[in-house]
Amino acid sequence: MKFVDYYKALGVARDASQDEIRKAYRRLAHKYHPDVAGTPEAEEKFKDISVAYATLKDPEKRAAYDELGQRRPGEDFVPPHQWRNTYTQDMGGFDETDFSDVDLADLLAAFAAARQKQGPSSRHDGFAGQDVEVIMPVTLEQVFTGAETEVSLKMPDIDARGQPHTRLRSFQVHIPKGAGDGQRLRLAGQGGPGFQGGPKGDLYLILQYQPHRLYRVSGKDLYLDLPLAPWEAALGAEVEIPTLAGRVSMTVPAATTAGRQFRLAGRGLPGTGKAAAGHLYAIASIALPTRLSDRERELFQALASESGFRPRDGLFRGDAR
Repeated sequence: MKFVDYYKALGVARDASQDEIRKAYRRLAHKYHPDVAGTPEAEEKFKDISVAYATLKDPEKRAAYDELGQRRPGEDFVPPHQWRNTYTQDMGGFDETDFSDVDLADLLAAFAAARQKQGPSSRHDGFAGQDVEVIMPVTLEQVFTGAETEVSLKMPDIDARGQPHTRLRSFQVHIPKGAGDGQRLRLAGQGGPGFQGGPKGDLYLILQYQPHRLYRVSGKDLYLDLPLAPWEAALGAEVEIPTLAGRVSMTVPAATTAGRQFRLAGRGLPGTGKAAAGHLYAIASIALPTRLSDRERELFQALASESGFRPRDGLFRGDAR
């Protein structure tokens, strides 16, 4: 059996609190989620941190794991005799003399389950399965209107011989209108299987906003870059602004400079409960044509000749020369 350093996988100390472990997992899961990183290496890393978190967030599994002490990652070791008996008798999977192909996480699950069963509050009617947490990418459009979507996940299961494995399961999920980034959705009884007749665990979906081609998000507020032609910024104009609810018209005043913010109240993400909706902020930028016709070039040259505007005079204020 190979030893796996779950604390190292999450980048936390062995005495880390549950809150520190949870934060480390969320940070790493966000970075290495296959839908975000999109590389085979990231997918493998995501699996490693998910297994590490599943072990360390469970008090029984973590206690059992800590009893193994500190070893080198990848080191071959033989589990304690009591563990081998527990796995063979309660999980029914492998011969107790050959543990070379047994996964450490599976062994911990069996031993922790047996320990929980033997606890003072346990009964012979089984015990609950493992809760599962999964990051679920969502779009701003789904959050804006609320949406029904189907997700397929590899979930823990137990086969007919009592051996742990995973299988693909599909879930119909309702994304609430105005759901926040990082909000947890609980699907009761959809987690890991119970043991010896115990109830299933719960599935928690952690919503994660996906990058949008137009908007940047801050809380419930949205930020949009608004390109303006030089004449629109100078003379003022009536322009259309894209919002999640559709196009709206907005007046750009004359002499608008780059970086000026225009607030469209209530045009951000919806509020929930008594919370108000966010705002949409359009940030002006000056856009120039990449190609000029002969006539356009003549007009720009005429403007350059006629205008007394000197945009860089302020750079030399106080210059003695």
